[in-house]
Amino acid sequence: MEYYELIIFILLLLIGLGFNKHPKLKPFAFTFYVLAGVSLALQFPDGFIQWGSFETKKLIVPLLQIIMFGMGTTISLQDFYGVIKMPKGVFVGLLCQFSIMPLLGFGLGSFFDFPPEIAAGIILIGSCPGGLASNVMAYLAKANVALSITLTTISTLIAPFVTPLLMNSLAGTFIPIDPYAMMLSIMKMVILPVVLGLVVHHLFIKQMQFILTFLPKISMLAIVFIIVIITANGRDALLTIGLYLFCAALIHNLAGYTLGYWGCKLLGLNEKDCRTIAFEVGMQNGGLASGIAVELGRVSTLGLAPAIFGPWMNVSGTLLASWWSKK
Repeated sequence: MEYYELIIFILLLLIGLGFNKHPKLKPFAFTFYVLAGVSLALQFPDGFIQWGSFETKKLIVPLLQIIMFGMGTTISLQDFYGVIKMPKGVFVGLLCQFSIMPLLGFGLGSFFDFPPEIAAGIILIGSCPGGLASNVMAYLAKANVALSITLTTISTLIAPFVTPLLMNSLAGTFIPIDPYAMMLSIMKMVILPVVLGLVVHHLFIKQMQFILTFLPKISMLAIVFIIVIITANGRDALLTIGLYLFCAALIHNLAGYTLGYWGCKLLGLNEKDCRTIAFEVGMQNGGLASGIAVELGRVSTLGLAPAIFGPWMNVSGTLLASWWSKK
C-alpha cells in the first residue's frame, strides 16, 4: 500500500473519531468509518476477499443475523400496538415504502442502462424494509418515533413475503429470480434472529443487560465490515460505473424522501407522520439487501447498490433530520 493511500485511510478514520465526540457531528461519524473502510478495500481488496482458503463473503449473513438479533432486542409488544393506535399511518407508510422505492429502482436501473445484475441491485435495495437508522432520524427530526419504530418492525416482519414478490415482478426482467428460495433466505436472515432477540428482550433482559449495551456498537461494526467486503469483491465493477451508481443512489434516496413526504401530505396525514414516513421510505435496510445478494451468489454485482446506498442515506438522513428539527 502506498503512503498516500494509508494517509487517506487514517485521515477518514480520525475524522470519524473526532465527529463521534461532538454531539452535533456524531451522526456523521458512522459515514466516515464506512468511507475509511471503503478506501482500504479499494486499495487493498485481496485482504478483504479471502483469508487463506476462507472467503470473507461467507461472513455477511452471520453478521446480518447479529444485526437483526440486536434489532429484535429493541422491540417490545408496544410496537405492535401501534398498528391499532395509528392504522392510517401504518397502512400509508407500508404502501409508500413498498411501492415508491421499488418502482423508482426499476426506473433508474432502466434509465442508466446498467448491466442487468447492477440494475437488479437498485431494485433490491428499494424492495427491502426500512432500516433502524430511520428511527434515529425520526427522533432527531421531532417526528413520530412510535410510528417509525412500528413501521420498521412491521415492514421487517413482512419482508420475507413482500420483497421476493417485488423482486420477481421487477428485477425478474433483468435477472432470473427464485422468489421461494429468497423468501426462505430472508426468514433465515431476519425473522429467526429478530424473534430470538424479541424473546431475549422479554425473558432475559436483566441477565443480558451488560451485553445488550454493546449490541449497537457491534451492529455498527458489522455494517461497516459488510460494506467493506462487498466493496472489495466488487472493486472492478465499482471503479467502472461507481460514479453513475452513486448518482442513481442519490436520486433514488432523495426522490424517496420527497415522494414519501408529499404523498402523505396528499393523503391528509399530519406533519409529524409525513416526516416519519419520508424517512421510512427513503432509508432502506442495506444490510438485508447485501445478505440477499450473498445468498443469490452475486455479492460483487447485486450487492454494489446497497453498499453505496447505505453510507449515503445516513448522510442525507442526518442532514434532513437536522433541517427539520429547526422547523
